[in-house]
Amino acid sequence: MAIAKEVANMTEEQLFTIYHKTKDTFLRDQIIHKYLYIVDILTKKFLNRGVEYDDIYQVACIGLLQAVERYDVSKGVKFSSFATPTIIGEIKRFFRDKGNIIRVPRRIYEIYQKVNHARQALSQNLGRPPKVEEIAQYLNLSEETILEVIESANANTVQSLEQSVYSDDKATLQELVGEEDTTFSAIEDRDFIEKSLSQFGEAEKEFIKQRYFKGKTQKQIAELLGVSQMYVSRMERKILEKFRRLYDKSVN
Repeated sequence: MAIAKEVANMTEEQLFTIYHKTKDTFLRDQIIHKYLYIVDILTKKFLNRGVEYDDIYQVACIGLLQAVERYDVSKGVKFSSFATPTIIGEIKRFFRDKGNIIRVPRRIYEIYQKVNHARQALSQNLGRPPKVEEIAQYLNLSEETILEVIESANANTVQSLEQSVYSDDKATLQELVGEEDTTFSAIEDRDFIEKSLSQFGEAEKEFIKQRYFKGKTQKQIAELLGVSQMYVSRMERKILEKFRRLYDKSVN
């Protein structure tokens, strides 16, 4: 107990400096336990892709262990920022390896094929990539259904993720299906999020709480707030952009 209490009072630099000198397994386990919240957050980021939470969580834990072993405290980078891309990389490799056994429901797959055909037809007619609402109107489906199908189909395909779906702001399918932002490692730091909350409005604060602390999907948040998923998707992009500016300001 005394050792555990002593470890709890150590700074991040002290923890990793001692561990890499001693390779003490107890200290390693304490470090892993301290940063399991990152594993939980990133695991929830990859849900709804045909794999159970526990399976993704185990893979993410492997990524965390790898990050602990490779982390160099002398580089001056916070461990959470270093660990996040390492864990994400491990999860992505897992999905690539399992890609041949992940099955999208036939109904979703069939609608997704229609979405692809509609996108091609509308692109030719309009001379530009179609908007989500234009695809929905073309297929006589709701915008929420289009977004849901795109997100679900992403479980086993990366087809057309770089194509624009909003011609006005050049948003890509990758953004709509919740793929990680390049600044995701920054916002994974809970201290940074909590210190930055005063810069956001009430609706934005509610979104941040539901998305990054409770791990809810865009669809779930849209239902909670009584708005469309497209609206929530745009809100998330704006919030991430604000976090990026705040983060850049904090480190400069």
